[in-house]
Amino acid sequence: MELLDGHLVPAVDGVAFGLLLFVVAAGLSLAFGTAGVLNLSHGTLYAIGAYTGAELSDGTWGGLALGLAAGTTAACVAGAGLSAATAPLARRGHLAQALLTFGLALIGGDLLIQFFGADELPVRVPEALDSSVTLLGHRYPAYRLCFIVMAVLLAAFGTWVLTRTRMGAAVRAAADDPQMLAATGHSPRAVHTGVLAAAGALAGAAGVLGAPIIGPGPGTSENVLMLSLVVVVLGGLRSLWATFFAAVAVGEVQTLGVSVAPELAPYLLFAAMAAVLVLRSRFAEPTGAGAGHGSEAPGPDPVARLRGLLAGRAAAGPLPGRNRSPVWPARLPGRAAWWQAAPLLVLLVVLISLPALLDAYSISLAGSALALGLLAVSVTILTGYAGLPTLGQTAPFAVGAYATANLADAGWTVGPVQLVLSALAAAVFAAVVGPAVIRARGTTVLMITLAIGELTGAVVNQLKSVTGGADGLVGFPATRALWGGEGMLEESELYNYALVVAVVAVALTLLVLRSPAGKLLTGTRGAEARMRASGHPVGRYLLVAHVCAGALAGVGGSLMVTVQQYLSPADVGFEIAAFALLAVVIGGTTSVVGALLGAGLIVATRDWVAGSWPGHGPLLLGVLFVATVYVLPRGLAGLRGGSGGGPSSDAPRPPDQPPPAPTPSPAGKVSP
Repeated sequence: MELLDGHLVPAVDGVAFGLLLFVVAAGLSLAFGTAGVLNLSHGTLYAIGAYTGAELSDGTWGGLALGLAAGTTAACVAGAGLSAATAPLARRGHLAQALLTFGLALIGGDLLIQFFGADELPVRVPEALDSSVTLLGHRYPAYRLCFIVMAVLLAAFGTWVLTRTRMGAAVRAAADDPQMLAATGHSPRAVHTGVLAAAGALAGAAGVLGAPIIGPGPGTSENVLMLSLVVVVLGGLRSLWATFFAAVAVGEVQTLGVSVAPELAPYLLFAAMAAVLVLRSRFAEPTGAGAGHGSEAPGPDPVARLRGLLAGRAAAGPLPGRNRSPVWPARLPGRAAWWQAAPLLVLLVVLISLPALLDAYSISLAGSALALGLLAVSVTILTGYAGLPTLGQTAPFAVGAYATANLADAGWTVGPVQLVLSALAAAVFAAVVGPAVIRARGTTVLMITLAIGELTGAVVNQLKSVTGGADGLVGFPATRALWGGEGMLEESELYNYALVVAVVAVALTLLVLRSPAGKLLTGTRGAEARMRASGHPVGRYLLVAHVCAGALAGVGGSLMVTVQQYLSPADVGFEIAAFALLAVVIGGTTSVVGALLGAGLIVATRDWVAGSWPGHGPLLLGVLFVATVYVLPRGLAGLRGGSGGGPSSDAPRPPDQPPPAPTPSPAGKVSP
C-alpha cells in the first residue's frame, strides 16, 4: 500500500498520457493498416490540432468547443489532402510514402512555427476543469480524469463503428479485399480518402484535447510520432483494444517507469518495439519465389516518359526530306567502361577543384557532405543491393563518430588509426544487431532499424561519460593526417583529407559491389527463393553486407567528427537517417555516385541555400523531399536511362528491366 500510495499520481498520469497516445495511434493505425499509408507526418496532424486549440482557448467552454471543432476540421482536411498526395505513389511501396510524408512533416512544421511562433503556447481550460480532485487521498487534476473518461468512450465508440456498422465493414473490406469492395458498388478510392481524413481528425482532436498534457511547441510532433509508432507496433493493426492496452503500457513506462526505474525507462519502449518486430519476423514466411525482398515497383517517371517519346520518334526514322544519317552513333562495346566511369571521373574532378572555387565555410560544408555521402553509400548497400530499406544506419554512424572523438581525446589523433578503429567498432555493432535486421523484409525492416537508431540515440543521451549527453563533445585534439604530422585545422586541409578518405572508401565499395560477392548480394535481392533453393546461405550474405555497410557508416561518422571538430546528438539522430535515405533516393537506390550527389544536394540545401533564407531550412528540405519523390522516382541515375543505376554498376539500365540476378549453378557457384 505504501508503494501504491507513493506512485499513485505517476500511475494515473501514465493512464492519461497513454490514452492520449491511444487516440493519436488509433489514427496512425487506421492510416497504415487500412489505407496502407506509412504516414510520418501524423505527428504534424497532432500539432495542427494542438496549436489551433491553444490559440482559440480562452478558459471557457465555448473556447474549448470552438478549438475542438476548428482543430479537428483542420487536421481532417489535411488528412484528406494527404490522401491526394499519396495517390500517385500507390504502386511504389512504403519507402516512397515515408519520404513524402516526412517531407510534408518538415514543411508543415515550418509553416506552423511561422504562423504560431517558435515558443510553446499556453493552454487555458475551462475553470471547472482547471482544478484538482481528491483521488485516494491525493490531489489530481480534474482535466486529466475527464480526458481519461473521454478516451475510454472513444475507444468503445471506435470499436463499435469498425465492427458493427456498414461503414466499418467497408473500411475492413478496403484493407482486406478492395476488389470485392469495388464489386459491391463502393469506391475504394473514396474509402481511402475517408480513412485518411478520419485518421487526421483523430490526430487533430487528440491535439486539441491533449494540448494541456503535451503542449504545442518545438519537438512536439516528432515526440508524438515516435511514441505513436511504438504503440502501433506493440498493439498491431487489427484491434483497437490491443492498441488501447499498448498505449496505456507505453504511457506507464513514460511516467511511472521514470519514477521507478529512471535508468531503464529511456530504453524500454524502443527495445520492446524492436523485440516485437523481430519476433514477428521470425514467424513470417520467407519471400516468395522470384520476388525481390526489398524491391518496390517504381511508378511512372515523367523524365522517362519524355525520354521514351523522344526514343520513339528516333526509332520511327527521320522525317521525309531530312538527313537520314543517325544523330547519335551506336555505343560500341569498348566504350562501355568509359560510359560507366565517366560520372565518377567528372565528380572527382569537380571535388578536387572545389578548394580553389569556394570560401572557407563552403569548403567545410563540402567536407560534411562527403561524410554524409559515405553514410548514404552505406544505406545504398543495404537498401539498393541487399533490399533492406533502413532508417537506422545512423546507429553505426554514431558508433564511429563517438569512437573517433574519444580516441582523439585519449591522444590517438592519427587519422588512419581513427578510421580503422572506428570502422571496426561500427562493424562489431552491426554484427551484433544484424541478426535482428536481416530476417525481416520491407516495412518491418524500416521499423526495426528505426528502433535500433532510437535506442542508440537514448544511449547517446544517457551515457554522458562517453558521449557528453545532450551537450555533445567538443575541444578534443585535431586529427593528424599521418604519423608525425601536425593537427589539421584549416578548412582546406580537412577537406582534402576527407576527399582522400572518401575516394578510397568509395573505390573499395565499388570493387566489392562489382565483384562476384556483389553479384551474390544482388541475387539475394532479386531472386532470394532461387538462391535459397540452390543452397546459398542468403542469411550469411545479408549479414556480411550489413556488417560491411556498418563499417562504411563508421568511417563516415569518423570523417564527420574530423571535419566538424565537434559532435552532438543531433548529428546522429533520426533526421540524419532520413536525410541519408533521401540522398539514396535522389541518386537512385543502386547508384553509389548518385548517393554522393544526393548527400551534396541535401547539405547544400540545409546549410548553404537556407543561409539566404534564415529559419526556413526545414521548409526547403521538405520541398526537396516532396520534389524528389514525385519528379525523380528512379533518382538521378534514371536520367541516364537506368532504373536507379544498375545493381552491379552505375551503368544505365532500361527503366522496365528488373535488376539482373545471378544464375545459381549446380556446383553452388554463381555466374553473373
